[in-house]
Amino acid sequence: MKKIIILFLILIFTAGGCKTKQALVTEPPVAAEPAADPEPALNFSEQSTWLLGYVNPLQMTRFPHSEWYRDEFNNYRAADEVVNKLKAISTDDLSILIVLGTWCPDSRREVPRFMRIMESWGFPEGSLEFIGVDNTKIAPVGDYEKLNIERVPTFIISKNNIETGRIIENPVTSLEQDMLNILTGNQK
Repeated sequence: MKKIIILFLILIFTAGGCKTKQALVTEPPVAAEPAADPEPALNFSEQSTWLLGYVNPLQMTRFPHSEWYRDEFNNYRAADEVVNKLKAISTDDLSILIVLGTWCPDSRREVPRFMRIMESWGFPEGSLEFIGVDNTKIAPVGDYEKLNIERVPTFIISKNNIETGRIIENPVTSLEQDMLNILTGNQK
């Protein structure tokens, strides 16, 4: 019984220990200049910002998407030795479908990085296709359900219009290394 009372008292003191108390003000506050109205933070979970259906990659370089696209694109440094190996692979029969959600933090991180790799590789823009999905991972695109998209972003790499592999949500090693592994048959 004594232990229960002690435990009860400790609980009461610790429960009240995190409450903040208002400090007693002895001097009147100094009038501050009115603060400038800060720009409201963009909320990419709002449907009004989503890119849905077939997406032109230039849409990601314009406001509001440029807010997340530019930093990731400009700051990502792909491994040069891996990119050089990618450059040795013919792109003539390759195509890549990128399924993304502009509401998704993983898409906002990985898609600009992927595009940086494509630029370094010299991958033809005409062989890239983008589909934007909503937060249920549905897109207003015919036969979309056949893609079996469960997570975004999903990068579907095809050779001669036959899927050879996918990078789903986050790369295993890095985007460039995972792509090289898919294209050279060294997937784990």
